[in-house]
Amino acid sequence: MTSVYMDYNATTPVDPRVLEAMMPYLTKVYGNPSSLHQYGREARMAMDKSRATIANLLNARESEICFMSGGTEANNLAIRGTAYQLKSRGNHIITSMIEHKAVINTCKSLEKEGFETTFLAPDEYGMISPEKVAAAIRPETILISIMHGNNEVGTINPIEEYGKIAREHNIVFHSDCVQSFTKLDIDVEKAGLHLMSMSAHKIYGPKGIGALYIRRDTPLEKHICGGGQENNRRAGTENLPGIVGFGEAATVMGNNRVTLAAQIGELRDYLQSRLAEEIPELKLNGHPEQRLYTTLNVSFPGCHRDLLLLSLDMSGIAVSGGSACNSGKVNASHVLTAMGLPQKQAESALRISLGKNTTREEVDYVIGQLVNSVKKMKR
Repeated sequence: MTSVYMDYNATTPVDPRVLEAMMPYLTKVYGNPSSLHQYGREARMAMDKSRATIANLLNARESEICFMSGGTEANNLAIRGTAYQLKSRGNHIITSMIEHKAVINTCKSLEKEGFETTFLAPDEYGMISPEKVAAAIRPETILISIMHGNNEVGTINPIEEYGKIAREHNIVFHSDCVQSFTKLDIDVEKAGLHLMSMSAHKIYGPKGIGALYIRRDTPLEKHICGGGQENNRRAGTENLPGIVGFGEAATVMGNNRVTLAAQIGELRDYLQSRLAEEIPELKLNGHPEQRLYTTLNVSFPGCHRDLLLLSLDMSGIAVSGGSACNSGKVNASHVLTAMGLPQKQAESALRISLGKNTTREEVDYVIGQLVNSVKKMKR
């Protein structure tokens, strides 16, 4: 049976070059990076090389990159760490209704401890206006946390404008850039970022490794106690093979950013136009232009997401109904609901996310199977 993977926003296959770079650190180079002997020094050199790679891509300092277990931990440290460190100054956080659950649920858990959160509603395209951010600021506001590229609809938010607002009001600014890191050009200085979350498995690296950019002098209370690893920000022996893989994945993606954007973007646009020709009632969810080149989120009126997913899966096609963190849930996506989509439109939506291994033949196969499935359901 034909097998087609189009759920790259959920996770990506490990690039062969990444696996090759990791192998020595899974076998021969096994020293603890904190050890002073030659085994430790060799491990430390490899870890510092990856740290430098990621820092250079962001126009950051090496000391500002803190390795984490992934995007979820990075978001938790950014939000909780800021909240606890600055609670004497204020208790108000500004975020949005379309964030990843790692941000939303962290903010909600802090509300049980006396913090307050303003969840800003997006416009119809899934974008948070800078004017709304500015209007939500209070004297007690200590943190603004708004994602860059949305993981479900792909809409790209204007983080440089949020950063300017945060600077003007002396507020810490964090952005979940898990979906946009290496896909878009991010300069942490221009964007005014204090904190930025990243993850390796979204960019053809291994799972279980990510990073948090922490601007120098940014107040942050660590949440894992132990040794002084990661500049005393995150205790625990570092995941050396994962860190090496993360660095290699970032290098490969960074070196091919423009080429991949053109290659994948062309296929995504072709998929969208062909589906619109075959299914005139198709509805696009997300911004038509300011959108990650990997992402197509569309609704099929008269159909239901779960039945479409099942039908496509039986044809060997992997797509999703939204964030992978919501797998198994039958409710409509919280992102689409926040955007104001009617319930039936939200419940008929699929997220099709393409990657560097996607081919034109695969896209044509998906179009054919999807059109047939929609026609069958409507009959």
